[in-house]
Amino acid sequence: MQTTDENAIEDMEIERLLSLFDRAKENRSAWESHWQDCYDYTLPERKAMSDHFTSGSKQHTTIYDATALNAADQLGSSMLSELTPPWSSWFSLVPGSEMSEEDAIKVAPLLEHATQTLQDHFDRSNLSVEIHQAYMDLVTAGTASLLVEEAEAGAFSALQFSAIPLHQIYFLEGDDGRLSISFRHFRLSEQQFKNRFDMAQDFLVKSSNLNEEQFYTVLEIVRPSLKGYHYDVLLLDDEKPQFIERGIFKSSPFVNFRWSKSPGEIYGRSPVMKALPDIKTANKVVELVLKNASIAVTGIWQADDDGVLNPANIKLKPGTIIPKAVGSAGLKPLEMPGNFDVSQLVLEDLRSRIKNALMADKLSPIAGRQMSATEVLERASEVTRILGATYGRLQSELLFPLIKRSYDILRRRGEIENIPLDGRLVTVRYTSPLAQAQGSRDLQNVLSWAQQVIPLGEASGVHIRADKIIRYAAKTLGIPADFVEEIPIQEISYEGEAQ
Repeated sequence: MQTTDENAIEDMEIERLLSLFDRAKENRSAWESHWQDCYDYTLPERKAMSDHFTSGSKQHTTIYDATALNAADQLGSSMLSELTPPWSSWFSLVPGSEMSEEDAIKVAPLLEHATQTLQDHFDRSNLSVEIHQAYMDLVTAGTASLLVEEAEAGAFSALQFSAIPLHQIYFLEGDDGRLSISFRHFRLSEQQFKNRFDMAQDFLVKSSNLNEEQFYTVLEIVRPSLKGYHYDVLLLDDEKPQFIERGIFKSSPFVNFRWSKSPGEIYGRSPVMKALPDIKTANKVVELVLKNASIAVTGIWQADDDGVLNPANIKLKPGTIIPKAVGSAGLKPLEMPGNFDVSQLVLEDLRSRIKNALMADKLSPIAGRQMSATEVLERASEVTRILGATYGRLQSELLFPLIKRSYDILRRRGEIENIPLDGRLVTVRYTSPLAQAQGSRDLQNVLSWAQQVIPLGEASGVHIRADKIIRYAAKTLGIPADFVEEIPIQEISYEGEAQ
């Protein structure tokens, strides 16, 4: 049983955590309306801010133009296939720069086994499903969160992933500039509450109405510490919030990442935000076009009120017979002041800018003809230049934390060797299609250099290490080490002969 001093310390700790949460809510409040606009026009089925804590949800915006919906969906799917392709190897664990060459030779087989084990768990888990939803949040709102947890014993995979909706998550930046302080504010049913928390039975509320389903409001807090990451869970339903669980993780279960950000801001900015004015304008233009088309089909009519013709009883549809008195004017179409044909020119320009902002014109396959190898390389290089800054941020904020968190779980379960993944002794090499596209240009430079040096003959004064080039090419293109045979060191002389 806790003493009075322990209770006072706990109350002070709860008050400090809630104060941090209030600051996080204040920082996020300025973004919520902007996020809602982005979701309304690109993911209308997902409401960013409508959750258990709001009194009512905003009515869906009527969508007339689907250009942004299709482009955002295509960009999210492209991020999945280019960064973390399902059922494909997109990373490998390798010795770091601070590991000696002798140790690297000994550790290499262990790291290959760890890479394969980790990849197998990724393939068997729900990663591809959940991370795609996180990519859609990233493309739409510029910020996303993926929860990485250990699955229950006996599950198909040791890893379990959940894309956290933006309306549940709040962030504060840590000293390293990353979103390392996470607050998840959500509600759970009684069964979910008992399944998620071991100590939940002590906090269950007995309802007077047996038919009424009980819900519990919970705040999960993850923050960095000297030993790793503090994990605190608060139950907020009572007048006095209280701890449900507390603990320490080696790595944060919340993997929070952004598309891009401006200095001084915490939350990220997305390509949809950049294209939002064009998206809204295109939607309005199509709405006006459809209204104009409706008027062109049904027309606007006028009639003399001569006591015989009642315009209220007339239905303008094919086959209708409209009676009129002899000598009366009947119905006359109202002439339109002009046409709206110029809208097609405006709409074409708007759609082109939307596709360009969401990279639909860069990432979509080219239909109708086969591309040469040079065209494929140049197109990959262009995509790499466009996504270079974003890819660098995602490596730092998404890929490495995702791999490290999963690695720590498997390492604790004893499924892989107890070797720390710290970026120095052991690091990650990315072999996804986008990473290979970045390395292909470097490989092309090496091959071009070799082709230009060999014809120079003796004057070049250099010898080309063919074995080194072969290994470098295999590493750059993500070729497994088993496919590269260990051969004696060879050099290509200026005459092109092996020495």
